[in-house]
Amino acid sequence: MIYVCIPAHDEAPTIGVLLWKIRKVMADFGRDYKVLVLDDASTDGTSDTLVRYRKVLPLTVVHHDERLGYGKALERLIREAVAEAPYPKRDAVVTLQGDFTEDPADIVTLVKALEGGADVVAGVVGGEDRTLPGAVRWARRLAPLVLGRGHSGAPVSDPLSGYRAYRVIVLKKMLREAGEGPLLRQEGWAANLELLGLVAPHARRIEEAPLEMRYHLQTRESRFRALRVLRDLLRFRGTALWASGSGKTA
Repeated sequence: MIYVCIPAHDEAPTIGVLLWKIRKVMADFGRDYKVLVLDDASTDGTSDTLVRYRKVLPLTVVHHDERLGYGKALERLIREAVAEAPYPKRDAVVTLQGDFTEDPADIVTLVKALEGGADVVAGVVGGEDRTLPGAVRWARRLAPLVLGRGHSGAPVSDPLSGYRAYRVIVLKKMLREAGEGPLLRQEGWAANLELLGLVAPHARRIEEAPLEMRYHLQTRESRFRALRVLRDLLRFRGTALWASGSGKTA
């Protein structure tokens, strides 16, 4: 089973087309799947759209009336998928955004790498990609300087992207070690970095796959704020994120 996990806050213009594209991709892929969406206190038509799509694809919607934020929403979805997965060594969790800037077709690439023996497959976004908005390119160029070893010591070349596939067993081990307390305390790219640092010690093999972002398809104003993102990343400078001997990129 593949659990596609999507945190969503006010994504009414895109969540429907994203789910429809996931439906088509997974039908062609021929794998059992389930979509888990956390509706994070949306105030637009996101909830209404999700109700309609529950009729046409295997969709579970978790509603939260008070805003959790990206990191906590992502954690909640991961915990839901791990608790439900019947075959942790075979089942997979794929995490992506609800704004349609990430191509659902890449789910196939990520999952095939898991089926080839990887425990974690991280999507890699090229920092010099001219299709990225200027603020995103600028932040990606500065992030390695801000993070220091937090970036250069990572088991993948892009530890900031949240578009990843995880074998459920490694997430289960991570959660068992973390206990019942909060897992992710950061937001945005910092939450993606934090999650990779927590899961990497439990993965024997970590791979990466190139991705192309599609910001030109984003129909709402971007919420990305480069200075805030870099400030959040700065908290990890000097932190021992990467355990010695953790899974290496193939």
